[in-house]
Amino acid sequence: MTRRKPPGVNMESWVESQIREAANRGEFDNLPGTGKPLTNLEDPQAWLTTYLRREGLPTEALLPEPLRLRKEVEHLPTLIRGLPRESHVRDVVEDLNNRIKTWMRNGQDTHFTVPLVDPDEIVARWRETYVPPPTLPAPPSLLAKPRWWRRARRPG
Repeated sequence: MTRRKPPGVNMESWVESQIREAANRGEFDNLPGTGKPLTNLEDPQAWLTTYLRREGLPTEALLPEPLRLRKEVEHLPTLIRGLPRESHVRDVVEDLNNRIKTWMRNGQDTHFTVPLVDPDEIVARWRETYVPPPTLPAPPSLLAKPRWWRRARRPG
């Protein structure tokens, strides 16, 4: 535990003396990362991108709510492309529209407008690009094969 700063001593000089004493005691020797280069020195926000990558967050998480909603509207055709049913597409659009309505009700940031998404238009786009999964041929009838435990009928 560090000792308290004595009264009448400048804070900066007291901190510097604490660092100098710790270095003389060898407390900074063999620290993890010693001798490794610092990454992204030219990027002032490198710590932020490293944090987002480590936490698995998209960079859109940093955007204000209206811009994040606009991005979602922009990426909606890509998102719905893989959905198997029209009801799923409508659910996604309804959820997005509900979040837009909630943001509009809050009325905090009036600099941006985010229009509601027309579900019928999105469903029409989905129908144009939807490719149903290939259907597998029906398995051959199990009764067509003779079973080993059945006796073969003898003629006659």
